[in-house]
Order: sequence, then structure tokens, then C-alpha cells
Amino acid sequence: MRALDFIFPFQKDGVQVFDLNGSRVAISELWRDRKAVVAFARHFGCVLCRRRADYLASHKEKMDAAGVALALIGPGSVDQARAFAEQTKFRGEVYADPSHTSYEALRFVSGVSTTFTPGAGLKIIQAYMEGYRQDWGLSFEKETRTRGGWQQGGIIVAGPGKHNISYIHKDKEAGDDPDIEDVLRACCP
Repeated sequence: MRALDFIFPFQKDGVQVFDLNGSRVAISELWRDRKAVVAFARHFGCVLCRRRADYLASHKEKMDAAGVALALIGPGSVDQARAFAEQTKFRGEVYADPSHTSYEALRFVSGVSTTFTPGAGLKIIQAYMEGYRQDWGLSFEKETRTRGGWQQGGIIVAGPGKHNISYIHKDKEAGDDPDIEDVLRACCP
């Protein structure tokens, strides 16, 4: 989706996430003074999200050279976000969105029909063959089971400036990663 086709959902600072210390942060602060690539995970235990984290982090040197921050937001608790950060050694910033407000603001899809698809199944098999693993403990925590497990995410490139989103990719199904060259063109021209 082109950013021009996208109505900016963060007009006010009401959409907030939490950093790993539990501090509340208006989501637009992640890119107010800098450009940022922000990935939205399905949930913190998701095998495909762990793969996505590596997929983006493998290009972090290029982002760093361009002065671009890398962040990942997951629908879950701060404790889940901390566990994800420790387990994956993700080289970017990690934030929790326990209320799912950023996902709702961006209108990311959610549902069984977008989670269990043939394409997603093949991507899960491929991720396991590459050595990635689902964290079943995080996957079956109450909030993930009741709400977050069906959530799809996406990737945005935003900033600098609170209202400056130059790229958005909304996952159509689990594991629907965009072409990394599209992300890099948007963040690191």
C-alpha cells in the first residue's frame, strides 16, 4: 500500500506502547525525530515473527548507516516483550502493545482465516527447517490465546515527523513478509 493512500491513524498521542522498562510511549515518538522501520509481530511467541525479526535485523547495518532506527512491536505484555528480546537477541528496540491499539489504528487484519492458510503453513515449515522455533509458552499465555494469536502484523517506515509514514505493508496472512528491497528503498534511499 502506498503511504499516500493511507489515512494517518496516529493524529493524537492516544496510541501508546510500552518499552522494556514498562514505560508508556506514544507510538509516534518512535519516529518523531528520526526515520524508523517498525515491524508489527503477530505475537511474541510466533515462529514467523522471530524469522521476520532476523530478516529485518540482518539489514540493520545499512539502517544504522542511514540513521534509521529498527523497532518491533508485539501485541502482548511487557514481560512477553522482554522474553522475546532475550530469546531472539533482536538488535532493535522492542515494545509491547497489550491493548492492541496500534494494530487497531493501522487496521491490521486478524482471524483464523488469515492465520491458517496453505501459504502460511509452508512458511512455518520453511522457518522450522531454517532453525526457528515457536515459543509455545509465550504462545499460550492467556492474552495471546484469547486475542493475539490470530493477529496479523506488518511493517511501516515512518519519520522523521509524527505524521510522516512513507511506507506501509499490511500482512495478508501469517508470514507475509514484504520484499526487503522495498523496505530498504523506503528507509535508506
